Amino acid sequence: MPYGEVLLLQRALVERIAEENRPGVFLLLEHPPVVTLGRGAKKEHLLLSEEALKKRGIEVYEVERGGDVTYHGPGQIVGYPLVNLRFWKKDVHAFLRSLEEVLIRFLAHFGVPAFRFPPYTGVWVERDGPRKIAAIGVAVRRWVTYHGFALNIAPDLAPFGYIVPCGIRGFGVTALQEVLGRNFGQDDFRKMKYLLAQKFGEVFGFAMEESYG
Repeated sequence: MPYGEVLLLQRALVERIAEENRPGVFLLLEHPPVVTLGRGAKKEHLLLSEEALKKRGIEVYEVERGGDVTYHGPGQIVGYPLVNLRFWKKDVHAFLRSLEEVLIRFLAHFGVPAFRFPPYTGVWVERDGPRKIAAIGVAVRRWVTYHGFALNIAPDLAPFGYIVPCGIRGFGVTALQEVLGRNFGQDDFRKMKYLLAQKFGEVFGFAMEESYG
Protein backbone atom coordinates (compact mmCIF):
# COMPACT_ATOMS: atom_id res chain seq x y z
CA MET A 1 0.00 0.00 0.00
CA PRO A 2 1.28 3.53 -0.77
CA TYR A 3 2.79 5.17 2.30
CA GLY A 4 0.56 8.26 2.17
CA GLU A 5 -2.62 6.16 2.18
CA VAL A 6 -1.46 4.14 5.17
CA LEU A 7 -0.43 7.28 7.04
CA LEU A 8 -3.95 8.69 6.67
CA LEU A 9 -5.42 5.33 7.66
CA GLN A 10 -3.31 5.19 10.81
CA ARG A 11 -4.33 8.68 11.88
CA ALA A 12 -8.00 7.85 11.36
CA LEU A 13 -7.69 4.56 13.25
CA VAL A 14 -5.94 6.24 16.18
CA GLU A 15 -8.95 8.55 16.61
CA ARG A 16 -11.42 5.66 16.23
CA ILE A 17 -9.56 3.45 18.73
CA ALA A 18 -9.41 6.28 21.26
CA GLU A 19 -13.05 7.33 20.78
CA GLU A 20 -14.41 3.78 20.97
CA ASN A 21 -11.89 2.71 23.63
CA ARG A 22 -10.80 -0.40 21.73
CA PRO A 23 -7.57 -2.34 22.41
CA GLY A 24 -6.15 -1.67 18.94
CA VAL A 25 -5.23 -2.87 15.46
CA PHE A 26 -1.98 -4.37 14.10
CA LEU A 27 -1.38 -3.53 10.42
CA LEU A 28 1.14 -5.66 8.49
CA LEU A 29 1.97 -4.66 4.93
CA GLU A 30 4.57 -3.60 2.36
CA HIS A 31 5.19 -0.17 0.84
CA PRO A 32 6.46 1.02 -2.52
CA PRO A 33 9.85 2.77 -2.13
CA VAL A 34 9.67 5.66 0.33
CA VAL A 35 11.99 7.58 2.67
CA THR A 36 10.51 8.94 5.88
CA LEU A 37 11.97 11.52 8.21
CA GLY A 38 10.96 11.34 11.86
CA ARG A 39 10.89 14.11 14.44
CA GLY A 40 14.62 13.79 15.11
CA ALA A 41 15.71 13.66 11.46
CA LYS A 42 18.56 15.80 10.19
CA LYS A 43 18.54 16.86 6.55
CA GLU A 44 22.20 15.91 6.16
CA HIS A 45 21.17 12.29 6.73
CA LEU A 46 19.60 12.41 3.26
CA LEU A 47 22.62 11.72 1.06
CA LEU A 48 20.61 12.49 -2.09
CA SER A 49 18.29 15.45 -2.54
CA GLU A 50 14.54 14.90 -2.38
CA GLU A 51 14.45 15.66 -6.10
CA ALA A 52 17.08 12.98 -6.83
CA LEU A 53 15.21 10.46 -4.69
CA LYS A 54 11.94 11.18 -6.49
CA LYS A 55 13.68 10.67 -9.85
CA ARG A 56 14.56 7.18 -8.59
CA GLY A 57 10.91 6.55 -7.76
CA ILE A 58 11.32 7.08 -4.02
CA GLU A 59 8.78 9.29 -2.25
CA VAL A 60 9.79 11.42 0.75
CA TYR A 61 7.61 12.13 3.80
CA GLU A 62 8.20 14.09 7.00
CA VAL A 63 6.22 12.37 9.75
CA GLU A 64 5.50 12.59 13.47
CA ARG A 65 7.16 9.36 14.60
CA GLY A 66 10.27 9.37 16.74
CA GLY A 67 13.67 8.71 15.26
CA ASP A 68 15.60 9.88 12.24
CA VAL A 69 15.50 8.92 8.56
CA THR A 70 14.59 5.46 7.28
CA TYR A 71 13.71 3.66 4.06
CA HIS A 72 10.73 1.42 3.30
CA GLY A 73 10.34 -0.67 0.17
CA PRO A 74 9.21 -3.97 -1.33
CA GLY A 75 10.70 -6.93 0.50
CA GLN A 76 10.20 -5.41 3.93
CA ILE A 77 7.40 -6.29 6.30
CA VAL A 78 6.23 -3.04 7.84
CA GLY A 79 4.23 -3.36 11.04
CA TYR A 80 2.06 -0.64 12.51
CA PRO A 81 0.81 -1.63 15.98
CA LEU A 82 -1.93 0.85 16.89
CA VAL A 83 -2.21 -0.07 20.56
CA ASN A 84 -4.42 1.61 23.12
CA LEU A 85 -1.96 1.75 26.01
CA ARG A 86 -4.87 1.94 28.46
CA PHE A 87 -5.31 -1.78 27.73
CA TRP A 88 -1.62 -2.54 28.31
CA LYS A 89 0.49 -0.07 30.29
CA LYS A 90 1.07 3.65 29.84
CA ASP A 91 4.79 3.26 29.29
CA VAL A 92 6.18 4.13 25.84
CA HIS A 93 9.71 2.99 26.76
CA ALA A 94 8.37 -0.45 27.75
CA PHE A 95 6.34 -0.51 24.53
CA LEU A 96 9.49 0.01 22.43
CA ARG A 97 11.42 -2.69 24.29
CA SER A 98 8.48 -5.09 23.90
CA LEU A 99 8.27 -4.35 20.18
CA GLU A 100 11.97 -5.23 19.91
CA GLU A 101 11.20 -8.46 21.77
CA VAL A 102 8.52 -9.37 19.20
CA LEU A 103 11.07 -9.06 16.40
CA ILE A 104 13.79 -10.90 18.33
CA ARG A 105 11.42 -13.84 18.90
CA PHE A 106 10.35 -13.77 15.26
CA LEU A 107 13.96 -13.99 14.07
CA ALA A 108 14.75 -16.74 16.60
CA HIS A 109 12.11 -18.83 14.79
CA PHE A 110 14.49 -18.82 11.78
CA GLY A 111 17.53 -19.63 13.93
CA VAL A 112 18.83 -16.06 13.79
CA PRO A 113 20.14 -14.71 17.12
CA ALA A 114 19.03 -11.07 17.11
CA PHE A 115 19.70 -8.53 19.83
CA ARG A 116 19.27 -4.97 21.07
CA PHE A 117 22.20 -2.61 20.61
CA PRO A 118 21.88 0.25 23.14
CA PRO A 119 21.61 3.17 22.98
CA TYR A 120 19.97 2.61 19.58
CA THR A 121 16.35 1.54 19.22
CA GLY A 122 15.78 -1.36 16.84
CA VAL A 123 16.90 -4.95 16.31
CA TRP A 124 20.35 -6.04 15.20
CA VAL A 125 22.19 -9.17 14.08
CA GLU A 126 25.88 -10.01 13.95
CA ARG A 127 27.31 -9.92 10.45
CA ASP A 128 30.93 -8.74 10.48
CA GLY A 129 29.84 -6.44 13.29
CA PRO A 130 26.36 -5.35 14.35
CA ARG A 131 23.98 -4.70 11.46
CA LYS A 132 20.44 -3.42 11.78
CA ILE A 133 17.75 -5.75 10.50
CA ALA A 134 14.71 -3.89 11.87
CA ALA A 135 14.11 -0.19 12.44
CA ILE A 136 11.56 1.09 14.96
CA GLY A 137 9.95 4.51 15.38
CA VAL A 138 6.62 5.28 17.01
CA ALA A 139 4.33 8.13 17.92
CA VAL A 140 1.60 8.29 20.57
CA ARG A 141 -1.65 10.25 20.44
CA ARG A 142 -4.39 10.02 23.06
CA TRP A 143 -2.47 7.06 24.54
CA VAL A 144 -2.73 5.17 21.23
CA THR A 145 0.53 4.21 19.51
CA TYR A 146 1.06 4.44 15.76
CA HIS A 147 3.87 4.11 13.23
CA GLY A 148 5.99 1.07 14.15
CA PHE A 149 8.71 -1.11 12.63
CA ALA A 150 10.27 -2.03 9.29
CA LEU A 151 11.71 -5.55 9.20
CA ASN A 152 14.10 -6.33 6.34
CA ILE A 153 13.18 -9.70 4.86
CA ALA A 154 14.30 -9.49 1.23
CA PRO A 155 14.49 -5.82 0.16
CA ASP A 156 16.89 -4.25 -2.28
CA LEU A 157 19.47 -2.86 0.15
CA ALA A 158 20.90 -0.33 -2.32
CA PRO A 159 18.47 2.50 -1.36
CA PHE A 160 19.82 2.41 2.20
CA GLY A 161 22.95 3.89 0.66
CA TYR A 162 20.97 7.03 -0.21
CA ILE A 163 20.48 7.83 3.49
CA VAL A 164 22.21 7.50 6.86
CA PRO A 165 19.80 4.85 8.19
CA CYS A 166 18.27 6.01 11.47
CA GLY A 167 21.01 8.65 11.60
CA ILE A 168 23.52 6.00 12.70
CA ARG A 169 26.92 6.10 11.00
CA GLY A 170 29.44 3.25 11.09
CA PHE A 171 26.99 0.34 11.10
CA GLY A 172 25.28 -1.15 8.10
CA VAL A 173 21.92 -2.79 7.49
CA THR A 174 21.11 -6.33 6.46
CA ALA A 175 18.12 -8.53 5.68
CA LEU A 176 16.93 -12.00 6.65
CA GLN A 177 17.47 -13.17 3.07
CA GLU A 178 21.11 -12.08 3.24
CA VAL A 179 21.69 -13.61 6.69
CA LEU A 180 20.21 -16.99 5.74
CA GLY A 181 21.38 -17.03 2.13
CA ARG A 182 17.98 -17.99 0.76
CA ASN A 183 15.14 -16.44 -1.21
CA PHE A 184 11.62 -15.78 0.04
CA GLY A 185 8.42 -15.72 -1.99
CA GLN A 186 4.97 -14.25 -1.40
CA ASP A 187 3.77 -17.38 0.40
CA ASP A 188 6.67 -17.00 2.81
CA PHE A 189 5.70 -13.37 3.42
CA ARG A 190 2.11 -14.37 4.15
CA LYS A 191 3.24 -16.94 6.72
CA MET A 192 5.68 -14.45 8.24
CA LYS A 193 2.90 -11.93 8.83
CA TYR A 194 0.91 -14.55 10.74
CA LEU A 195 4.03 -15.44 12.74
CA LEU A 196 4.62 -11.77 13.60
CA ALA A 197 1.01 -11.45 14.75
CA GLN A 198 1.46 -14.56 16.91
CA LYS A 199 4.66 -13.24 18.50
CA PHE A 200 3.04 -9.85 19.05
CA GLY A 201 0.18 -11.50 20.91
CA GLU A 202 2.62 -13.52 23.03
CA VAL A 203 4.71 -10.54 24.07
CA PHE A 204 1.89 -8.05 24.62
CA GLY A 205 -0.68 -10.47 26.02
CA PHE A 206 -3.34 -9.75 23.40
CA ALA A 207 -5.59 -12.29 21.69
CA MET A 208 -5.06 -11.69 17.97
CA GLU A 209 -7.98 -11.87 15.54
CA GLU A 210 -7.62 -11.48 11.78
CA SER A 211 -9.74 -8.75 10.27
CA TYR A 212 -10.03 -6.99 6.91
CA GLY A 213 -12.65 -4.44 7.99
